[in-house]
Amino acid sequence: MCQLLGMNGNTPTDICFSFEGFRTRGGLTDVHKDGWGIAFFEGPGCRVFLDVAPSAHSAVAELVRHYPIHSKNVIAHIRKATQGRVALENTHPFQRELWGRYWLFAHNGNLKDFAPTLDGSFVPVGDTDSELAFCYLLQRLRDEFGHAMPLRRPMFEFLAGITREIAAHGEFNFLLSNGNCLYAHCATKLAYIVRQAPFATAHLKDQDISVDFSEVTSPDDRVAVIATLPLTDNEAWTTIEPGTLMVFHSGVPAAAARTG
Repeated sequence: MCQLLGMNGNTPTDICFSFEGFRTRGGLTDVHKDGWGIAFFEGPGCRVFLDVAPSAHSAVAELVRHYPIHSKNVIAHIRKATQGRVALENTHPFQRELWGRYWLFAHNGNLKDFAPTLDGSFVPVGDTDSELAFCYLLQRLRDEFGHAMPLRRPMFEFLAGITREIAAHGEFNFLLSNGNCLYAHCATKLAYIVRQAPFATAHLKDQDISVDFSEVTSPDDRVAVIATLPLTDNEAWTTIEPGTLMVFHSGVPAAAARTG
């Protein structure tokens, strides 16, 4: 299966340390060789980098590694293909516009017998179950709330219902963001950590690299990192219970709902 990485913070932050450990799982320390992608929100804008090469050996990943983009919300994905051929159009994260904002989505899992009716407002470019689920999810949100973005709580509650519906078709771990917050759904595996003062040194599991966050942060900084599997071996990650949708805002969990 694929692996997910997300970041949500209260101030624009670079994800270089976490990305360095995560990218090695794409063809070096793990078997996810079927492409990768990462997307950063910068205000209402969004930078998206995609490549069909394994992330551990990707020249595009090297570019991202040496270009410390600062963002409040980041989504990354390394792919092990289940549905859909290995191609750029099937590489996550996927991006669409709704309510005048970009939305990003990445999925880990496999949806079976999932064939929702789309009305043409959001249409897949590729042939993955993931992009189809993203288009359907946005369509349902627009149908429910019309042409104006709702308040965060009713949108979260409705999103939990859509998630429950789609998850009935199989494994549906995902990360979703509109640049304001980051939604994370755990179907099987997902964990998170909140880093805030007093900051300490973290050490990657997949590489012998450490960083002392007290030297690169300010006392008011706070960031949540979400990953399929913990990225460090000397920090206390919180495992998200399967069948749970969470939303992170300003670097902390803001709400949770059961979906299974």
